[in-house]
Amino acid sequence: MPHSSDSSDSSSFSQSPPPSKQDSSDDMRKVQRREKNRIAAQKSRLRQTQKADTLHLESEDLERQNAALRREIKQLTEEMKHFASMLSSHEPLCSVLTSLPPPPEVLYASHTFHQSHISSPRFQH
Repeated sequence: MPHSSDSSDSSSFSQSPPPSKQDSSDDMRKVQRREKNRIAAQKSRLRQTQKADTLHLESEDLERQNAALRREIKQLTEEMKHFASMLSSHEPLCSVLTSLPPPPEVLYASHTFHQSHISSPRFQH
């Protein structure tokens, strides 16, 4: 039997017992729990935002360090090319290199020279 009028619904509300002290206490606990949860969620969001900000700053700092290191690598590579060129142009004129016997291989065993333009047997493996 479906209810067709709102009067029966309102009468069912009026027939409910008045709120007891237990219900009022439960409602109060719900409100307190919700408030406590709201504050905890707010603190959690704040911590999350702070962590994201910290990570962002750290990322920017690492980007700067990376760029500085790349510039240093470029500068050192250019310097190495310059010195290799100076050595290459000096080798044909150097009387010391042509008069000395080649050094023992042990001295250079732990080093690898990748400059193919160095023609002296002293620097080749």
